[in-house]
Amino acid sequence: MSSAAGGDGETVRASHILIKHQGSRRKASWKDPDGRIISATTRADAAARLLDLRNQILSGQANFADLAARHSDCSSARRGGDLGTFGRKQMQKPFEDATYALKVGELSEIVDTDSGVHVILRTA
Repeated sequence: MSSAAGGDGETVRASHILIKHQGSRRKASWKDPDGRIISATTRADAAARLLDLRNQILSGQANFADLAARHSDCSSARRGGDLGTFGRKQMQKPFEDATYALKVGELSEIVDTDSGVHVILRTA
């Protein structure tokens, strides 16, 4: 097997915006410590919010890091969504698969994990 994309030793770097919803495994975030808003948010509502943010990024209306800092439910928001470098089996499988499938600089479609819905920007 070749060591092309997804090879065992390959690491990636990515940033993301996470929107949690009532189906998320942990219904609290830095923005909503008691989880009241998250518990009242459907997956469809979370995905619609995320799609709007994604469209703002793709159209050039907004900067990924700025939107992540304001809207992401992940603590990585304070770093503009930057998760740093990671390898295989370090993230939830759907997140990992989506990140490794992206080219550097490419933005994902909406990705569902146990944490919520994400858009991922591969940065390395």
